[in-house]
Amino acid sequence: MNSLQLKNAAFVTPDGLLYNAVLKVRDGVIVSIGNETDDEIETIDLNGATVFPGFIDVHNHGAIGVDANDATAEEFLEVGRFLAKNGVTAWLPTFVPDSDENYRRQIAVLEEVRRIQSGEVAAQVVGVHFEGIFANQKMCGALRPQFFKTFSGNELDEIPQLRDAVHFTTYAPEIVGGVALTEELTRRGWVASIGHTMADIPTLDLAKAAGARHMTHFFNAMTGLHHRDVGVVGWGLSNEDVTFDIIADGIHVRPEVLRIACQHKTPEKVTLISDSVSPAGLGDGDF
Repeated sequence: MNSLQLKNAAFVTPDGLLYNAVLKVRDGVIVSIGNETDDEIETIDLNGATVFPGFIDVHNHGAIGVDANDATAEEFLEVGRFLAKNGVTAWLPTFVPDSDENYRRQIAVLEEVRRIQSGEVAAQVVGVHFEGIFANQKMCGALRPQFFKTFSGNELDEIPQLRDAVHFTTYAPEIVGGVALTEELTRRGWVASIGHTMADIPTLDLAKAAGARHMTHFFNAMTGLHHRDVGVVGWGLSNEDVTFDIIADGIHVRPEVLRIACQHKTPEKVTLISDSVSPAGLGDGDF
């Protein structure tokens, strides 16, 4: 049995900060956070550092020069190592719209990554995010509309999937078949995230009733808030049980607006993401 304790640190927990605490790990699993040390096990003194839970990155097109749409297994692992150094312990490689052939190739690559990643000190690939296959062409941003699809009932079967993994997709509920798509995504256990959209309020309400509860890069690639037209942004802000991620680079969304969004939604319902880079070299909100 391998045991380890980390002491003399502030640990961020759901109940707040625990100062000068001791975290004990057994066989890679956290078993306690308290005040008592054990002189019999290996100890690391963190000298007053603050320890956070690992972050989960749900929207990442790549990093350090690697593009998820054409990365090799080793390149995905390189990104995972980079993310781990920055506090991310799990991630969803995110694909922009592409050919079914390329999706099949990249899903096979991710299957290989998932077979070998457990031995790596790297953020673990726990699923995949397909962004924009079912998007609104008028809100395509830096996506590639030549690969967009509508939904007639069978299109999800054409998209290759990872075994025993999280599947997340960003879509526009107003496309042809969009509400039925929401129902099918929910039935299959996918995360249905609203984005690249100019849906009206009745359509958004139907999508929410069908299971859509999240929104992708909030404010970007969606209709904004006007005092006489609530827009997609206003709908997201006014629905308390809807969460969103938002690009927090200070460019895609001004810091003042980011502050307003976080104050309104509270941190529990906001996921901060960095500028995700597409094959064209542009962030999704660059339009």
